[in-house]
Amino acid sequence: MTAPPVTAPATAPVTALPSATGARSARAAWIMLASGWSANQFSALLGAYRSHLGLTESTVTGLFAVYVVGLIPALLLAGPLADRRGRRPVALTALAVNVLSTLLLMAGGAWGGTWLLLPGRFLTGVGAGALLAAGSAWIKELSGSPRRPGLFVSAGFATGGLAAAFIARWAPWPMVTAYVPHVVIGAVAGWLALAAPETGGGVAVHGSDVAREDTGHRFRRTVLPLAPWVFAAPTIGFVTLPGTLHSGLLLTGVATALVPGAGLLTARRAPSTPTAGLLTVAAGTAIAVVAAASENEPLALLAAIVLGAGYGLALTYGLTRTAALAPPHRLARWTAWFWAVAYLGMFTPYVLTLLGHVTTTPTLLTAVTLLALAHAGFVSRKGKGQ
Repeated sequence: MTAPPVTAPATAPVTALPSATGARSARAAWIMLASGWSANQFSALLGAYRSHLGLTESTVTGLFAVYVVGLIPALLLAGPLADRRGRRPVALTALAVNVLSTLLLMAGGAWGGTWLLLPGRFLTGVGAGALLAAGSAWIKELSGSPRRPGLFVSAGFATGGLAAAFIARWAPWPMVTAYVPHVVIGAVAGWLALAAPETGGGVAVHGSDVAREDTGHRFRRTVLPLAPWVFAAPTIGFVTLPGTLHSGLLLTGVATALVPGAGLLTARRAPSTPTAGLLTVAAGTAIAVVAAASENEPLALLAAIVLGAGYGLALTYGLTRTAALAPPHRLARWTAWFWAVAYLGMFTPYVLTLLGHVTTTPTLLTAVTLLALAHAGFVSRKGKGQ
């Protein structure tokens, strides 16, 4: 999709640091893997929590909700803060909070204290949200690649869930040992990131209000409407489908890894267009319809892979387009807005569950397929008209 050329808003250029574009920028990106890892490790342990601690469905839902309660405000606050005070201190502080949250979850598992899980999940959301806002902007400016933050987050999503599922299945004290890898990764990532310099994001100078408003309008019109599909697609793959098929812990963990893993592979090579992402999501939900109707687990895994590819395409487009449109001094803020709207898509499984009392899951997934196709058609027509 193309847009008419406009005069770019006058801003100071992003600090270009030749020394930061090599190994140091690559090492700093590991903080984004830690963020993604922390988000998915808990999901893979739900079966263990239910069996060992006797958590009810309402308690599990509450633990998911408190994660979002911490994440979205942290996104919206950390973005502007990183634009004002710098990306580096906000990102490193967020990483420390992220590791602390995992230590609380470990303590809750060790002592059987469900009361520790609540602050642990809340701080997981706070740390992950602030990392997504400040870290995404920092890594993009260090590396010059808007795709790199998304690639590392996706790698964390994939490996975190899978590692936690395997540890929970075969290791002793699963609700403690499953969290050890994230603590180690977070500590190492923080140590590596200390060598990376601040980028600053640029200082605003007076420019064309018309040009600035035009880029803001295009961001709201082209990026934000697509954002909810970023997490609607994967959560259908590793939450809705395993729940519908009543899959075991290991299969759920495999699906949790397959979805972002497919997204990671797709994001590395595929062109970032909104239509491609939406059509891929539609294909994935169409396969999910058949899988849910037939209770076919291999077909459900195929649907998860295709939905993961749609996630990767949508995420890549969103981050790339945000980086292209955002003035340097507002990059963290606009990135935070993108992530915040994207995370609204995580409510998709809960909406489907609520509506499941009215109709069947295959019917609901058919509606999601038609919605994705309609959105793709709308985007395609808008692109041709520009």
